[in-house]
Amino acid sequence: MTSSSLGQLTAARLRLFFREPSAVFWTFGFPLLLSVALGVAFRNRPPQPSVAAVVDGPGAAEVEAALRAAGQKPLRMEREAAHAALRVGKADLVVTAIPRTYEYDPTREDSRLARLVVDDVLQRAEGRRDPTPTTEAHVSQPGSRYIDFLIPGLVGLNIMSSGMWGIGYVIVETRQKKLLKRMVATPMRRSEYLLAFVIMRMLFLLAEVPLLVGFAMLFFGTPMRGRLVDLGALMALGALAFAGLGLLVGSRARNSQTVAGLINLVMMPMFVLSGVFFSSRHFPAVMQPAIRALPLTALNDGLRAIMNDGAPLGSLSWEMLVLAVVGAGSFGLALRWFRWT
Repeated sequence: MTSSSLGQLTAARLRLFFREPSAVFWTFGFPLLLSVALGVAFRNRPPQPSVAAVVDGPGAAEVEAALRAAGQKPLRMEREAAHAALRVGKADLVVTAIPRTYEYDPTREDSRLARLVVDDVLQRAEGRRDPTPTTEAHVSQPGSRYIDFLIPGLVGLNIMSSGMWGIGYVIVETRQKKLLKRMVATPMRRSEYLLAFVIMRMLFLLAEVPLLVGFAMLFFGTPMRGRLVDLGALMALGALAFAGLGLLVGSRARNSQTVAGLINLVMMPMFVLSGVFFSSRHFPAVMQPAIRALPLTALNDGLRAIMNDGAPLGSLSWEMLVLAVVGAGSFGLALRWFRWT
């Protein structure tokens, strides 16, 4: 393998990338905008008052007054209107004063919480006293917030998307334009052409990750409890894994429509199951072994362990094994099955 041809191929890939403003935006700009939007939407804020639809009738005025005095949001209305408000989500529960009745959807978390809050307010207003005195201590610290869970997931998502679309789609687009056939006629090794894509992804990783992680640390106070060298090593392994998957997806497809479908087929299960926006533990236990074997799950879990828990890289043996097997296996298959025409 000649270093000059590999360097020229890598430089050519970089120049082609920066000539596409949309590619630059989706690689560097979109993850920042997404982190800002979700960080603002799920920022730390005081608990929102429960919205209780109080059925108009005997005792309704007293219930409404007690809830309003406690900072809740009672809405006194007729029974049919109250049920309609609960059905469309404008109310968290329906309260009937006499006899005291709570109607709510137990599958809705806000409804269950509203039932507890409203009942506690009304019971205290009527003179209830707890037999055991209690005290409360409200705690909010970096590492336990949603934004701290979100940022590693966005980093993992960006690494996956860049590897799949930035390599798989570009290769097929080049094949569709008959440029791959011309490349084969040049004095280069075929492995060099594919390796140039992987090197380009690693170079982009040096810019993408510090930008997103540094932005989150600066504006949202996202913690970095682990070592930066461990974080960089895990990200590099993740980038290699998804670069290999991108090469594999693009190894046989002949047109952009086919490769787009294949990319979505590979990415969508991981987008949903791998804990980007919410924990993968919400899925049934029978699915957990398969979810843990997904490369994006391994990458996201490892990133969160290092950033939020300060875990050393040596404790992430399973995550590194999954990424290494996926990367080596997909790259080897891509080299074997790659179609140049």
